[in-house]
Amino acid sequence: MIQVTKIFRFETAHALHGYNGACRHVHGHSYQLHVTVRAAEPEAYFPAPGILIDFKDLKRIVNEAVVNRLDHALVVSSAYLQSNAELSGEDNVMVMDAEPSAENLLLFIRDSIRSRLPEGITLAALKLFETADSYAEWVY
Repeated sequence: MIQVTKIFRFETAHALHGYNGACRHVHGHSYQLHVTVRAAEPEAYFPAPGILIDFKDLKRIVNEAVVNRLDHALVVSSAYLQSNAELSGEDNVMVMDAEPSAENLLLFIRDSIRSRLPEGITLAALKLFETADSYAEWVY
């Protein structure tokens, strides 16, 4: 298998409903997302133009599916929004069915990217850094 990875950065706020700690409050992160895709290895070399996927195409897909939706958004669960109804009027609030932990954000990101990839390209791994030294990872 041959894999390629593109790195994305975005700013997102979130809060975790039912969490007994500081993360129950609205706070933000400078997220770093590593998106790795793979394709079957050719017999010799990749035919012209010699690439698995154009990095520009991967960038467009991930920006449309994920970054443009999450960047400068406040992501909360429907349960959090019910408990904090004053947020419902904000135009940058994105509501998830689940709590927007790094783990659940990864599952949202996985589902958002998978269906948009070209035929023959598979999502292989995702790594979402909340801080410089803390990340969640999804591997196919």
